[in-house]
Amino acid sequence: MTARGFDHVVWAVHDVEAAATYLEAAGFTVTPRARHPWGTENRLVQLDGFFIELLTIGAAAEIPPASDRFFSFGGFNRDFLERGEGASMLVMESGDAGDDRRAFERAGLHVYEPFSFGREQTRPDGSIRKVGFDLTFVRNPSDPLHGFFTCHNLYPENFWSADYQRHGNGAAALDTVVVVCEEPAEQHIFYAAFTGEREMRASSLGIAIETPRGRLHLMPPSAFEALYGVPAPVLTPGGSAIAALAVAGADRAAVAQSLARRGIAAVESREGLVLPAAKGFGLALVFA
Repeated sequence: MTARGFDHVVWAVHDVEAAATYLEAAGFTVTPRARHPWGTENRLVQLDGFFIELLTIGAAAEIPPASDRFFSFGGFNRDFLERGEGASMLVMESGDAGDDRRAFERAGLHVYEPFSFGREQTRPDGSIRKVGFDLTFVRNPSDPLHGFFTCHNLYPENFWSADYQRHGNGAAALDTVVVVCEEPAEQHIFYAAFTGEREMRASSLGIAIETPRGRLHLMPPSAFEALYGVPAPVLTPGGSAIAALAVAGADRAAVAQSLARRGIAAVESREGLVLPAAKGFGLALVFA
């Protein structure tokens, strides 16, 4: 089974421009706004092979309906935003969509119809390049409120930009994706198949999975509060929350001073400098 690193996280927000302004104030470079053909719009924060996708609903009338076989990306995020803002989807990297599909089917997971799309992307110099992706959507029966898929980037040379990967806060790479759930052990079967990683580290603080790009940490609410010093998200019975995203490479002291000058409250914790979810569109950001 091929191990997969994180490709990106979809962060659903009502106002993508306000969210981009928040991230820019925290020292991130954010790409120009782009539009998908199925009714969603986004702006991105590129790191080293990983990106944060700020996503909102644009022309909702263009959103196609979902079915048991077809995953509606726009419809899923529209429904997610009706419940609130935050990280709606986790995405792993892919080298071949067909290989991903076969691996998920062997693991007994529900896989949706293949999905591919392309669009144009504006480069920092103003030029326009074509980008394209093959997506393989899969269902997590233990967490139906979040979306999961792999992403095969067909034109990485057009997508990634060194200019977009330079951030004033020094952030350079993904460190950890934190998922809060009451019973982490109940999630491990799905995440083993989704990440392609069988080896996990279990402790009183939950389950940690090291991927080729970033760590996944499944933990109960009590562990989240102890490690990150902020309230855990309120869970629905049996539910989960993508609670925090930690980035590496930043100068924490310099970031703390910069945030203070901008009036952005941050919390020092065991795991890093935390921008609480309550102040930042439903997802905590951590400078690890």
